[in-house]
Amino acid sequence: MSQEVIGILFGDPFAVMNAIGLVAFALVGSSKAIREEFDVFGILIVGLAMAFAGGATRDLLVTRVPLALQSPLEIGLGLLGVALAIALSVVLSSPDTHPVTLVADAIGLAAFATTGAIVATEAGLSAFGVVAIATINAVGGGAVADILLDRAPFILFEDFYASCAVLGGSAYWLAGTVGAAESTAAVACAVVTVVTRLAAVTYGWHLPTVQNSGLLRD
Repeated sequence: MSQEVIGILFGDPFAVMNAIGLVAFALVGSSKAIREEFDVFGILIVGLAMAFAGGATRDLLVTRVPLALQSPLEIGLGLLGVALAIALSVVLSSPDTHPVTLVADAIGLAAFATTGAIVATEAGLSAFGVVAIATINAVGGGAVADILLDRAPFILFEDFYASCAVLGGSAYWLAGTVGAAESTAAVACAVVTVVTRLAAVTYGWHLPTVQNSGLLRD
């Protein structure tokens, strides 16, 4: 645990992004559960599921024990995010749609896309593997949280969300291909992901559906 804290304090890219992602996504997931009027236990479960499900899937895909089962610090960061969500619900009427939560969601998406890309690269995966793991790490937790909230996963709809992680993972791979340091590639991934996501929220970007593409006839 002490090594993880040192990694966060002294700028290890994986440790920093992982810590940011855990707090941000636990906050977002818990805020959604609060909106649905879940009890405290339900809020905790949804928040932690959003924080850990993507990373656990990432770790299983690269055949290693999920970090959430190895480190008490990970659980502590998730609990911090849940506590922040509950605190926000006290002072805000709609914390799940407040700009603070929307920005936290974009930051969590960027952070987890970056950690996924780092792990995939260290595992020696192909370009497709790097982008795929980055995306799964970034959106897997949100998909599980939506299932717990009894609704279709958000990433399957037309909103420009998972695509941001795809772009971020691609940026990480491209940066590494041209010889950039891991920290530089991590910054590139995070910046591309968070900027595209915030732009999508601001300008209402959506991917086309079959219905609105003009391919279907009346």
